Amino acid sequence: YAFEAFNEPVSFPGRILQMKTLSIALVVLVLGVGTARAQSPKPITLQEALDLASKQNLDLIAARLQREVSKAGIQIARQRPNPTISFGASRDDPHEGLTYSQPIEIGGKRGRRMDVARQEGVLTDTQISALERQVRRATRDAYYNLAFSTADTARLKKVVDLAERLKQIADERFNAGAVPELEVIQAEVELARAQTDFEVAGKREKVALSQLNTLLNVAPTTSWGVADALEKPPADISLQDLLDRAYQANPDLQRLAQEEKVEMSRRSLLKAERIPDLTVEVGSDFNSPHNFDAGPRGGVSLEIPLFSRNQGEIAQSLAAQRVLESQMAATRRGVAGQVETQFLDYASRQTQVELYKQKLLPATRRLESMAEESYRAGKSGILTVMDAQRNAQTIELEYLQSLVDLQSAYATLEETVGASLP
Repeated sequence: YAFEAFNEPVSFPGRILQMKTLSIALVVLVLGVGTARAQSPKPITLQEALDLASKQNLDLIAARLQREVSKAGIQIARQRPNPTISFGASRDDPHEGLTYSQPIEIGGKRGRRMDVARQEGVLTDTQISALERQVRRATRDAYYNLAFSTADTARLKKVVDLAERLKQIADERFNAGAVPELEVIQAEVELARAQTDFEVAGKREKVALSQLNTLLNVAPTTSWGVADALEKPPADISLQDLLDRAYQANPDLQRLAQEEKVEMSRRSLLKAERIPDLTVEVGSDFNSPHNFDAGPRGGVSLEIPLFSRNQGEIAQSLAAQRVLESQMAATRRGVAGQVETQFLDYASRQTQVELYKQKLLPATRRLESMAEESYRAGKSGILTVMDAQRNAQTIELEYLQSLVDLQSAYATLEETVGASLP
């Protein structure tokens, strides 16, 4: 071992040189380990990705700041009218006057204004919740797109290995004089094609990783290793359960329901505003020669709702509510149709995945193996092997794509329902 050199008698300069060499080797080893750790992908599950996007996505952060705007709206609605102080001077008696007037809201206007602001705040929360569902769906799609890209890169690496093995067999048969040089060239072309596809797949994997990093709002150099396999099936769900959840949590239905509540609270405020506010005024007059130096005064004023009593505004609010009720009924029926359609699409993609997994993949892999063995034994030509390999890889790619389509259909269904599905 390297440390045994220190047991031999050496000069002092030689020992210093040995220690320096060992130190440099240790530094290089540590740096190499650190670099390997920095470059190795960090495992991440789908749930971890969803949680990270919920916390760090910039679109969600910006949207959630709207809650502070809604809170400020409640503060605005809570405010009371300001008093007015006026001072006047004239040539007539009394020469000066000072008055203080205070509008007093009656009829519960302030409370109803605050209720409108609160309902608008809930509407803002509903809109934020809808955006959260969109980000969740986009993150889920990006996560499984990365899983697909990683699996496709691994698939194409196997294709390269097969092409290399095929070229080796062609070389052996050519050297034995069993096949012409043309088959060696065909094998070389097939190998070059496989290597090109493999390199392009690596680039596509980086693109998928970049898309996920953008949604998660992490450094572009962050490398993730998908911990949940693309083959992991979503949970089984029933159509009736999905419909029940959608009626309660669909973002469009929630928004319309909340808009109805906002309209009702506005109409309640309009009715309260039909009651006129009372203005109380107190003050004093000054400098009235021969009469008084200072004299109190007071008054009360009240607007008479003779012509305008918010009739038009209330009628408009009632019409708007009828529109919202009609939209709610249409949207409810539309959501039911969307859920049913998407559920059937999801079920069909489940069937497609099972057919590929149970029948097509095993059959094509067996055919590929048999074609290679036949060519090795000299019973078939190289084109037969290449055709079998291409068919097998086409089925492999279609299988991976069917898995991505299944996950995408599940994500679309989850977004339409508006609630997290198991």
